[in-house]
Amino acid sequence: QVQLVESGGGLVQAGGSLRLSCAASVRPFSAYNMGWFRQTPEKEREFVAAIRWNGITTTYADSVKGRFTISRDNVKNTVYLQMNSLKPEDTAVYYCAAHLLTESEYKYWGQGTQVTVSS
Repeated sequence: QVQLVESGGGLVQAGGSLRLSCAASVRPFSAYNMGWFRQTPEKEREFVAAIRWNGITTTYADSVKGRFTISRDNVKNTVYLQMNSLKPEDTAVYYCAAHLLTESEYKYWGQGTQVTVSS
């Protein structure tokens, strides 16, 4: 059974930083592309960042480019999201997601971790 467990959320002041982690039980981890998404009560879930299986190719939403960095450790089966220069509008529940290289959709999702940025 695939499990994704996020951690690292919390309360931070605007301009601060947080690092989210997502531990994955998928095997092998390198067979999955990984992504981060976020959602607020007022908005639909939105894409934040993604990283391919090899850890080289990354993509970002325009709203986080230059501030967030996604990375992965295929030995620790973990994907990270380093968030710098945080803004109040980054406040959301952040979800980790995985999809097999042979599939086109993210099928596996974590429970989410709350990030709150105060002004």
